[in-house]
Amino acid sequence: MTNKDFLWWRDGIIYQIYPRSFADSNNDGIGDLPGILSKLDYLSDLGVDAIWLSPIFPSPDVDFGYDVADYTGIDPKFGTMQDFEALVKAAKKRGMHIILDLVLNHTSDQHPWFVESRKSRENPYHDWYLWQDPQPNGDPPNNWQAIFGGSAWEFDQDRGQYYYHMFYKEQPDLNWRNPQVRAAMLDVFRFWLKKGVDGFRLDVFNAYFKDSDLKDNPSQFGIRAFDRQKHIYDVSQPEMYPLLEDIRAILDKRKNTYAVGETFLATPEQAASYCGDDKLHAAFNFAFAENRWHPKRFQRSACQWYEALSDDAWPNNFLSNHDMQRTATRYCFGEDDRRAKVAAALLLTLKGTPFMYYGEEIGLRDIPIRSKADVKDPTGKTFWPLYKGRDGCRAPMQWDDQPHAGFSQTEPWLPVHANFTHRNVAQQQVDPNSLLNFVKQLIQVRKAEPALQRGDFQPLVKDPRFILSFLRTYEGEQVLVVLNFSSRQLFYDMPDGAWTSLFGTTDSNSEFIALAPYDVRLFKQAA
Repeated sequence: MTNKDFLWWRDGIIYQIYPRSFADSNNDGIGDLPGILSKLDYLSDLGVDAIWLSPIFPSPDVDFGYDVADYTGIDPKFGTMQDFEALVKAAKKRGMHIILDLVLNHTSDQHPWFVESRKSRENPYHDWYLWQDPQPNGDPPNNWQAIFGGSAWEFDQDRGQYYYHMFYKEQPDLNWRNPQVRAAMLDVFRFWLKKGVDGFRLDVFNAYFKDSDLKDNPSQFGIRAFDRQKHIYDVSQPEMYPLLEDIRAILDKRKNTYAVGETFLATPEQAASYCGDDKLHAAFNFAFAENRWHPKRFQRSACQWYEALSDDAWPNNFLSNHDMQRTATRYCFGEDDRRAKVAAALLLTLKGTPFMYYGEEIGLRDIPIRSKADVKDPTGKTFWPLYKGRDGCRAPMQWDDQPHAGFSQTEPWLPVHANFTHRNVAQQQVDPNSLLNFVKQLIQVRKAEPALQRGDFQPLVKDPRFILSFLRTYEGEQVLVVLNFSSRQLFYDMPDGAWTSLFGTTDSNSEFIALAPYDVRLFKQAA
């Protein structure tokens, strides 16, 4: 494979940054765009090809940026538009692309559109949101629930109507059936493309449209009120498909752009249906990320994902993000990183674009949330103590062993994990056996082997119990991946043929190899 064949969003590695928590340049305790810019060389050295930024738009932060008050601005706490433009330019200079997180299902209730919309039924923006009259007895229009708790309908005294919100009441859902809303949102894509953005992550995109008749959702068994409904009429409506064609047409006017969707309350098959040459480039498969530690589970969900996708779609894989417990928190025991190495190898060698969450490369753990008073995330306050919110996975990046882990010179918006004195970038950079150096070395192997970037996937054991092994094949070249998920030494029977070692201990000349606990081995078929 020559360099001209390389396609960044297919063959490269995408790194998600939660901007509040990556690097603080002005010492106000909140990460910012200049802070990210200052770490671009670190990301380039790691081997990252693109950076996905969680929302950086002006926001009152009811949902920490996922309640947008202006789609074409930069929140002052993150910097200025000039800072953003400098970041894009510096990233491109290093061969990296910028992906923006677009939250287009809903706005903040402080967005000028909603401020106007709630004034009266005659206002020009009166139907930019989902307004409905009460039922004759004053009840909400239907039985829909908000995922963050309570009814999804909020009564507004001034208009004498209810408005709909899938999330917090401060996040009213837009009326995507209004042609003006549709046009305004498509202009958001055009605006940021002109700024040099190459890709977009679409937040809960399959919730844009709701049933036109607002029919009640049927009931099912569940613990929370939201879970006691089958979400048939409030997400995943057929009108989404033509909209995706319009979005893709805008993206395709520029070379090598990308859009990935966060499918909401969707099966892998539903997520796959939104991907293809005239739809999204990719969508996230949450079934893979939510697996327990077992090779059979990962293999099965990966195969289901590949089978669900059409021939013109490309998979992606992730294990952590800003809404879920970190990989190392879920899978590792204490400060032992051996499982984190296996997880990283899984992510970087499976078929599909790997998405890494910031700090995953050094094995960041979630910070402990011990009391409701410590919770910043409103979901944690609402559902405490059954659910402690998402603060744990959003804590500051740990750069060194200085106060506040080198993230800031002042108290950060969330506390740094207590393990920062020994778990940080600076220390792992000089430790040849660290998780960081393991990940960097594996990324370099991936970049050198077309089969690991674009190759087909063939599992070698139908129901693996302890060892996950598979082949990646591309244009006659084969790479064998062997991952020991067990804490025991095991022996693995090598496939027929001559194999040379790409990664790990070099003992591939025998018919079988000895695998250390949580061992990671890669081989290439000899020519």
